[in-house]
Amino acid sequence: MSEALSRRSALRLLGSAGAVGTVLAAGSCAPTLPPGAGSRTGPPAAPAAAGPGSAARIDSLVERLTLDEKTALLHGAPDPAPLGQAGYVPGVPRLGIPALRLADGPAGVRVTARSTALPAPVMLASAFDPALAREYGRVLGREGRALGQDVLLAPLVNLIRTPYAGRAFETFAEDPRLTADLARELVRGIQDEGLIAAVKHFALNNQEQGRDTVDVIAAEQALHETELRGFEAAVAAGAGAVMGASNKVDGVYACESKALLDALLRKQWGFDGWVVSGWDAAHSTVASIGAGLDMEMPGGTHFGRPLRDAVRGGSVPQDAVDLAVHRVLTTMDRFGLLAARPAARPARDAAAGARVARKVATAGAVLLRNEHGTLPLSGAAARSIAVIGPTGQVPFVGGGGSAHVVPDGAAAPLTAIRRRAGKGATVRYALGEDLYGRALPAGLLSPPADLDDRFVDAGRGWSHAGEFRLAADDEWTLLVHYTGRQRPGVRLDGQELFPVREGVAEHFAGGLLGSAPDGMTVRRRTLTLKAGLHRLAVNAQGGARGQRFRIRYTTGTSRAADLAEAVRTAKSARSVVLFAYEDATEGRDRTSLALPGGQDRLIEAVAAANPRTTVVLNTPSATAMPWLSRTGAVLQMYYPGQEGAAATADVLFGDVDPGGRLTQTFPADEQHTPVGGDPLRYPGVGGRQEYAEGVHVGHRWYDAQQVTPLFPFGHGLSYTSWHYEGLTVRDGAAGGRGGGLRVEFTVRNTGRRKGTEVAQVYVGPSRELRLDQPVRALAGYRRITLAPGEAQRVTVDVDARALSSWDPERRAWVLGSGRREVFAGRSSRELPLRSKVVVGSG
Repeated sequence: MSEALSRRSALRLLGSAGAVGTVLAAGSCAPTLPPGAGSRTGPPAAPAAAGPGSAARIDSLVERLTLDEKTALLHGAPDPAPLGQAGYVPGVPRLGIPALRLADGPAGVRVTARSTALPAPVMLASAFDPALAREYGRVLGREGRALGQDVLLAPLVNLIRTPYAGRAFETFAEDPRLTADLARELVRGIQDEGLIAAVKHFALNNQEQGRDTVDVIAAEQALHETELRGFEAAVAAGAGAVMGASNKVDGVYACESKALLDALLRKQWGFDGWVVSGWDAAHSTVASIGAGLDMEMPGGTHFGRPLRDAVRGGSVPQDAVDLAVHRVLTTMDRFGLLAARPAARPARDAAAGARVARKVATAGAVLLRNEHGTLPLSGAAARSIAVIGPTGQVPFVGGGGSAHVVPDGAAAPLTAIRRRAGKGATVRYALGEDLYGRALPAGLLSPPADLDDRFVDAGRGWSHAGEFRLAADDEWTLLVHYTGRQRPGVRLDGQELFPVREGVAEHFAGGLLGSAPDGMTVRRRTLTLKAGLHRLAVNAQGGARGQRFRIRYTTGTSRAADLAEAVRTAKSARSVVLFAYEDATEGRDRTSLALPGGQDRLIEAVAAANPRTTVVLNTPSATAMPWLSRTGAVLQMYYPGQEGAAATADVLFGDVDPGGRLTQTFPADEQHTPVGGDPLRYPGVGGRQEYAEGVHVGHRWYDAQQVTPLFPFGHGLSYTSWHYEGLTVRDGAAGGRGGGLRVEFTVRNTGRRKGTEVAQVYVGPSRELRLDQPVRALAGYRRITLAPGEAQRVTVDVDARALSSWDPERRAWVLGSGRREVFAGRSSRELPLRSKVVVGSG
């Protein structure tokens, strides 16, 4: 094991409490809006600190609270009037302290009521537009306030370290600079509307596998330069709360790490909000509150009676409880929640939310491939279209877990394509792959039973056992659709197909795919059945409200028929738009980068039948593409939210230029990734994991190892062409001194269409700095839109932080002075312009 990763004290890992170091602003690459701009109802953006009168009032409140009341403010409890939110903290009515409701994000407000389902944050990030992140945040902020919430558990700013990460779609990027820029503006947007943002998960929560127990070891320099950047930016933006991670960091649970919560977060960064645990991420009483954890969620296992007993027994000082309560109340006061007359909650503006959702989905759409003018659809290609794939007919809105919201509505892409193609066009549809199954044939079971739509009364049970015979071996997928929390028991030949233990059933949880079109939950299980007699047994319980369920199936024979129909439909059309998907959800990582089910086979067959095939990917992150060379175009739409169908049609028909660029590298294969082939890097060995790549996250690793990816970071095609020229670089950002750079170059639209480009600037290492440095690091970017033939002189100011490295010995950011190389271009691997400059010469 390298010296950099040797076990050391957590205090040294993160830097001592007193060593603040050189604080350099993260700096935005796009203009930001003034604090409070756009706030319509409710308090403005939180001020940096409360005034002396307010502080005295909080002191008085804390003094008047009893110990029971204090601890009640430090943990979750059941909500007497639940709104479907994630957490609830009862207030203290006698002192005018209101209750707090905490809702999941980050792609919408997750409550029982309908809410704007925004595109996944990874799609927002693909726009490379911090100002758009501010707009996105304002939608979240307004909706959260309107839906009765006080805290939004967002944004999620952990880096995409591995393409297998189950929550990659919930976060932004593999790049720390881009993540920091977006985190800052998203926090500001949420809090512009008076909602408290709780940035998560602090820190190193980059995977779902073993997330509650894995011990993550990362060198100090790597931590500061990669994973911590987004959190630091969120804190600098005034985030009201920070959520602690579930994992361990250097042998200590994150929620009881004094090095993380006290030395770094509060003393070094100056965070003055409160720290809330991830759900069930608190593991102790004395250690957690002593480290700086202020609130336990979702209950009071450690901060309820055990905390009161610890105070009375002397193992926790009263001052520690008072300090935690003070942090919570001070933040509530900053957002006007303790005012004598709190601001009225705004009404939802569903139309405005939908407009932003569509804007983000088109801005973040990434055109990965486009051969022979396959896109945009026009002329004859737009008048004869085959739409193929289950998510062409059932919209894929968002991912599962905490990110799932109930949208106002969501059109099917097929509907949007037909509408946009117009009356003179022929748009045919073929399923390709059956997600929901078909009814069991009448008379299949003996004795017979109708299993296609049954209702079990509340408090009752129902069961049936029957036999059926197969004439030949076949592969069967059995599906159960059901309402309620408890799925029916289904046994085939004595084997339970859907046990409570996850991972046995094929779990589909994303958007509208995790449920049937009528809202019933869906689970699948595939088995190979031999010819002969089989026994199927079903039992269901009505529970407190009764339960509907149905049993359906597909077979190898039916899947072959669906594939053949898709090929016939593709051959009959001028153009094909084939929708492919992958479900991702909190709680489990991906096991492969391949598309699930028979989708690879479907794409191969359809593309062979019609080379003008566009594959639209509703996937969470990097995807293996063995069929890539046979397709005409590939459009990455991630999880596009409730307006995804309209946005997809906008891009397909060229009403907008695909404006997105990849925020994560797509590997050529599963062996050549930053974690490939090394289980100690991912998922960990014996509960221990090492971030041995150091500062070389994402595209930096591919550059350092000279590995060619399938698609590089920053990649994205346009419907027009671009030319870069005239690079000049001088020391001193914004024309001044202080260690920054001003980078200027000209970008010209050389095509025949209006287009959107994301011009990117990277910097090379400093030879004078004896620290590990990336081959190239993203230092800035600019999103521009130009008419045909138009040119623009682009200026990107590179701040000192982008040119600095964290020195573990000095516990500070150190400017990488001397001769540095600067690159400009369209992606991390397409950089036609380069120049050298001496940094720090003035």
